[in-house]
Amino acid sequence: MVKQKTIKSEISLVGVGLHTGKEVKMTFKPAPINNGFTFVRVDLEGSPIIEADANYVVNTQRGTNLEKLGVKIQTSEHVLAAFVGCDVDNAIIELDASEPPIMDGSSKYFVEAIEKVGVEEQDAERKYYVVKEVISFADEATGSEILVMPSDDYQVTAMVDFGTKVLGTQNATMKSLSEFKTEIANCRTFSFLHELESLLDNGLIKGGDLNNAIVYVDKEISANTMENLKKAFGKDSISVKENGILDNLTLHYPNEAARHKLLDVIGDLALVGIRIKGKVIANKPGHFVNTQFAKKLSKIIKIEQKNHVPCYDLNLPPLMDIHQIMNILPHRPPFLLIDRIIEMSETHVVGMKNVTMNENFFVGHFPDAPVMPGVLIVEAMAQSGGILVLSTVPDPENYLTYFMKIDNVKFKHKVLPGDTLLFKCDLISPIRRGICHMQANAYANGKLVAEAELMAQIAKKQ
Repeated sequence: MVKQKTIKSEISLVGVGLHTGKEVKMTFKPAPINNGFTFVRVDLEGSPIIEADANYVVNTQRGTNLEKLGVKIQTSEHVLAAFVGCDVDNAIIELDASEPPIMDGSSKYFVEAIEKVGVEEQDAERKYYVVKEVISFADEATGSEILVMPSDDYQVTAMVDFGTKVLGTQNATMKSLSEFKTEIANCRTFSFLHELESLLDNGLIKGGDLNNAIVYVDKEISANTMENLKKAFGKDSISVKENGILDNLTLHYPNEAARHKLLDVIGDLALVGIRIKGKVIANKPGHFVNTQFAKKLSKIIKIEQKNHVPCYDLNLPPLMDIHQIMNILPHRPPFLLIDRIIEMSETHVVGMKNVTMNENFFVGHFPDAPVMPGVLIVEAMAQSGGILVLSTVPDPENYLTYFMKIDNVKFKHKVLPGDTLLFKCDLISPIRRGICHMQANAYANGKLVAEAELMAQIAKKQ
């Protein structure tokens, strides 16, 4: 079991916001389990909280900007990428302005702060979304596309092509999150000269200088533009290097632009809210396509979580076959309603039943349109739970299991001949004095078909 992680203690950084030009203090604080990443605006009354959630994205011009109930967070991606890259699950990010400090335009200083205080495990299992099929999103207007495909690890590939000679086509790949700190974190944001002119004319990038943004010169610099740049960056002189970027800055890597786009993808996909086990391929990524994909992925994940559909390889040998089940349960056909036990721990059990047309109950239960009776689905879930509770005694053959209570029963879909039913029972509280209180769910065809809260007790045969 991989456990969730948070930072060991709080740490603060001070800098200026790239677009606002305002000095801002940012403090990273440890967060409880299942908190995820949350921004807190301590400069506003009540210190409102904005969760790092794709559904709060309102603007992607020059960064990923969040808004909740009128409260904004600008350019969130570099900070979020740092936490993901440092293998952190839960953190509180306090700000006394709307925008984190730009620092050098990368995640480097945020990673250094996290490593300075250290990371510690928490007493909860990390949750993953395991990608089972290709999921994609394309922006026809820009030709940008991003997809995720099955993979055992979180991998990201970014392919960049802005149609300019100065930058050309670049690719970057991160095969494992362990590469983030050394290969990706220090890659700085970049801009083209024609974009820079527009931003300066509109009063943006007030906090910018030549040390926190790579500027690719994709056009001739007029004398007027040169003067504006010197004034904006507070420099006596500015020139263009042979590689086509403004001076006072040396590239860390020839493909630093592609690596920074990869960094942005990691930060933007942190807004999904759960770790991803899959390979992401981003062609011409940008904050709009990244966050639209994050919204789509988040929606898919929430639907699957709502249905609570587990995934098991039914081709593997079962933990218990029908003979071992009959050695524990007192039930016998036609009232033995589980065929296999797939998985079991101290707190849960997974059972299985193949539903066939030969079932006795189909003779009288809508024979012309056979449907498995809901009460028998509940009974099958209880029999699976019975295996769990009887496994706690050394002589289960000498015990019987009796229902004490059934609550919150819901039937969501019909179970028909040919279906394979899976029953997953999780303890709500520890087994005490032979009493088992559990949440039971039944699945078929990738859907939750029934659920119930069950309480049963084992008692010795008289």
